Amino acid sequence: MDDLSEAARIRRGVVRLNRRLRQERGGEGRLTPNQLIVLGHLHRHRSATPGEVAAAERQRPQSLTRVFAELEAEGLIEREPSAVDRRQSVLTLTAEGRRALELDMAERDVWLADALTTLSETERGLLKLAAAVMERLADTEGPST
Repeated sequence: MDDLSEAARIRRGVVRLNRRLRQERGGEGRLTPNQLIVLGHLHRHRSATPGEVAAAERQRPQSLTRVFAELEAEGLIEREPSAVDRRQSVLTLTAEGRRALELDMAERDVWLADALTTLSETERGLLKLAAAVMERLADTEGPST
């Protein structure tokens, strides 16, 4: 199998699993995908400027402006002036934001944990290793197209 075919097969598997995990989320009133992106980023990095979040998540700052405002209005994030540059704001996750994110993740984790029980110990070990490799791949800076 050549590199391109291998990449396509991996992509298909990741896309299908991602789609299934999205289906396992709860019903109405849940966080939108962009809200999850922002909350997840702040969960991993503690705090960030709106521009840092947008750049890290490969989005335009303007496309997340409304998301930041919604999350702030819902009390899921706080916005404070930067200590370094008062013209910028710094976003942080609130305790309520952390709970909302953890609840969303828990719903999907329950399904995945149950699905993992259908696999052999070797397959689960392989997925554990693959998860670490996928995390590294997600952080890889590759050529832009």
